Order: sequence, then structure tokens, then C-alpha cells
Amino acid sequence: MLFNHLIGQQHIINHLKRTADTGRIAHAQLFVGANGVGTLAAAIAYAQYILCNNDDACNVRVAKLQHPDLHFAFPTAVNENVKKHPVSKLFLDEWRTFIKEHPYGSLYQWYQQLGIENKQGQIGVDEAEEIVKSLKLKSYEGGYKIMIIWMAEKMNNAAANKLLKLIEEPPAKTIFLLVVEHPEQLINTILSRCQILDFPLLSEENIAEALIERENSFPAEAQKIAHRAEGSYQKALDLLKSEGNDLEFEQLFITWVRAAFKAKGNASVIQDLIAWSDTIGAMGREKQKQFLNFCLQFFRQALLFNYGAKDLVFYEPQTSGFSIEKFAPFIHSANIEAINNELNDAIYHIERNGNAKLILLDTSIKLTRLLHAKEQELNS
Repeated sequence: MLFNHLIGQQHIINHLKRTADTGRIAHAQLFVGANGVGTLAAAIAYAQYILCNNDDACNVRVAKLQHPDLHFAFPTAVNENVKKHPVSKLFLDEWRTFIKEHPYGSLYQWYQQLGIENKQGQIGVDEAEEIVKSLKLKSYEGGYKIMIIWMAEKMNNAAANKLLKLIEEPPAKTIFLLVVEHPEQLINTILSRCQILDFPLLSEENIAEALIERENSFPAEAQKIAHRAEGSYQKALDLLKSEGNDLEFEQLFITWVRAAFKAKGNASVIQDLIAWSDTIGAMGREKQKQFLNFCLQFFRQALLFNYGAKDLVFYEPQTSGFSIEKFAPFIHSANIEAINNELNDAIYHIERNGNAKLILLDTSIKLTRLLHAKEQELNS
């Protein structure tokens, strides 16, 4: 993974190169950023820049994630192949495949790679012991040893406390790169020992260019998706993949909100919501998540339209008899936050193997109340 393979983040790339070129490399660094902005890809590129110094053979080994002085730790759990004491070294083949196929991938995609999407992975004390053992050994090539800990916030307290002294006082020429999305979930004693590097969201221009160059997207399509991706290249890829589902999702969304509007004071409509929940519940979990993300985006578009930001509204419903102009007044400051929370909660529980039909029915009943909420007076 070379720096020129990254999307955007030029300011951060320049900073990382400068630290390596001047020999001012902090021994413990925290790469902080949302999924899809390139934190893990940047950590690997940084490690390659430090270890290889334009050595072609070295570059090949790092590209294959097979360099003896580059180590990885990441969340794991038992699966069909590993029945006990899951640690990262037992999943290196899966890890290499994951990085090759999803360099901007999410934690859930990693769990899918391992076949543990219905479990909670973690970085436990067994992993911490493996990290200590590997870093006590001398560098294979006499230079730096680099440990990349991806999703470091998944360390439990026992693991974090075991690594604390090593992170504070590592062996000579040992570098820790901790990659996190939620630094607040790390224990403070580790946070305080790391130099923090914040990765901003990617620009629409960067995402659109990457879609055109890497996915052969048409410019108009790439721009539309980049606008919806909210700064995440992985979300852009997910949107590109689900683009063909938009009309189906739109019709399901309209059926849903129409039933929710009718449900107030009409108990018989609950049967319509149950039938709707059964329809969505019969989909695969990934498609359910794609649909709920589509709904989130639709509600946000309605909010923008309602408050006059029509230049930012890119979605035009194709279903006859439904217009965003008529729907928009029902989405406002009094209900948008609660609607977002309910849909994100539904996605969270579906990811964790909850009963999708019950989750969606519960969300539907709550939506009925939220859509009838009145916008508060601005001066109230």
C-alpha cells in the first residue's frame, strides 16, 4: 500500500512523510477517523514508507502483508476454524484477503470475512500476550518493528492494561499505530500516551475521482454517489453496489411512510405495518441495512428541502403520486434527530442478529408517532 494509492488526505500524507524523512517518528500514534476515510490504508502506507525506503523487494512483501517486521492485531472471535483462544496470527490469510478486497472496509465487513457477523469480536488478553511476545524479538531486518492495531477501541480492559507499559516504553525502534473510529472508547491511560492524528472526511471531489478511476463509474453517477457518501469511500462503494435497488427501496419507503401516516387513530393499519415488516424481514441482513440507510438518506433530503436547501437535494422520487415537496414539511427539527436515532438503532440491532421483523415493526410504530410530531416554534 503506497501513499499514492490513498484517496485524498494529502495534508496527512505530507505530515507522515515528513516525520519519516526527518526521523521524528512518534513511537505511539493514534490514527482517528470514521469508517471509509482511509485510516487503516494510511497506517499500512506509512509502515511501508518507513520500512522499505523505495526497496522494491520490501515493497512487494509489505504489499502482500508478509513483511517480517510488520505486525497486525485486530478484533477476532471463535469461528468454524478457530474454536478457542482466537488471536490475529490465526487469521492472517483472511486478513490479507480482506485488505486486498476492502482496503477501506468496515468492522462488519471484517466480521463477515471471518464468518462471525453475529458475534462481538474483541482484542483480548491472549492477543495482548502475542503482541508482547512478537515485539520483544529483534527486528528481522535490523530496522523498525511496526505494530498496527486496527479497531484498537475493541481492546478489553485486561488487554489494554497489559499493553500499557509496552506502549509507554517500547523497545528501541518499535512503533505502535493504533487505528480507531471511536477514541473515547480507549482507556485514558493509552490515549494520553499516543500522538493523535485526526483524519477528516473525504471530499466529494476525491470520492468522485476515485469512483471514476477505480470503479469505471460515469462522471454523473460518481458525482451523485459522492454527494450521498458523507465523506466515506466505503459508503460510496456500498451505494454504488446498491444503486440498482433504489426504485425498489423507494417504493418500500413510500409504502412504509404512508402506512405510518394512516396509523394514527386507525388500529387496523397495524396489520399493514406488520405485513411491511415481514416483507423487509424476508430480505438478507445486508439488504435490510442498505434499505434502512436509504431511508436515512431520504429523511435527510426531505429535511434539506423543508429548510430551503434545495440545491443540496439530489434525489427525485420516481413513484407516481409521491413528491418530496409534499413530504418534506413533515420532517423538521422536532423529529429528525429521533428518526435518525431509531433507524440507526435498527441497523445496529440487525447487524447483531436481532429478529429483523420485530425490530422493523417496533421502528415502524415509533415512526408513526414521530411523523405526526409538530415542529416547535423557534422561540419556544
